[in-house]
Amino acid sequence: MSARKLTPASFFASLFGVGFIPFAPGSFGTLLAAAVYLVLPGFLFEGWGWAWYSAALLALCGVSVWLSGKAEKTLGHDAPAIVIDEACGFFVTVLLLPRTLPVAIYAFVLFRAFDIAKPFPVNHSQRLPGGWGITVDDLLAGLYANILIRILLHITPRFFGLA
Repeated sequence: MSARKLTPASFFASLFGVGFIPFAPGSFGTLLAAAVYLVLPGFLFEGWGWAWYSAALLALCGVSVWLSGKAEKTLGHDAPAIVIDEACGFFVTVLLLPRTLPVAIYAFVLFRAFDIAKPFPVNHSQRLPGGWGITVDDLLAGLYANILIRILLHITPRFFGLA
């Protein structure tokens, strides 16, 4: 990581430097998001807490679009170091789901799978300009993962630590 590339935008878009890990930066960015998710206060995952969670997620996504677009100017087009979008995608994956360790693990695995595979229209969303293309593909991958976890929860809740 050169000093030229470490701007305030690239620092925050890389989630405090996590994106500069030389191998699997997207997975490490997602892992950081999962760790944050597991230590968030419990009230965010029940009742009106979901409104606060959703509002914070919406704000994070807006910041991601803005920061990703700015960081892209110094790091390059959709640079691997930009991982704030992975955090957005992970938080969409767990949106309105029960907070358990198994849910977090499956959310991590499924989100990364959809983010890497980029099924339609995830692959096309990357064509959006600037930070939009960087962030929206992860939001769609998170949506796909969220839907799949919901289906699995309906079929076998015990698999996720729920009875």
